[in-house]
Amino acid sequence: MQNKQIANPQSTDVPKVKGPEMNDRDFLNDALATCKYLAEGLNIAAWEASHDQLHQTYMQLLTETQDSARELYNQMFQKGWYKLEAEDQQKLQQAYQQFSGYSTQFPYSH
Repeated sequence: MQNKQIANPQSTDVPKVKGPEMNDRDFLNDALATCKYLAEGLNIAAWEASHDQLHQTYMQLLTETQDSARELYNQMFQKGWYKLEAEDQQKLQQAYQQFSGYSTQFPYSH
């Protein structure tokens, strides 16, 4: 079985033995987790905002938070601190076929 991991070589900025202090990887990981948490809350706030200007403000904050999360993810991926698994093309095609048929069941179309 071949390795399907998608990753960059791990940065040498992180010590081999982890102590109690936070390092760069810890800070980036914490910031990314915080962005994800904030985005979830802002998403709900935007849905529930009754005033248009408030909704627009939440949407702007949500976009900025998502952009920040993407930048953090990119930094972690470049340093080899975030790894992905490649999926088999046949499995992707099967899932696409399964779920693409659902769109005909939607009461509206975009």
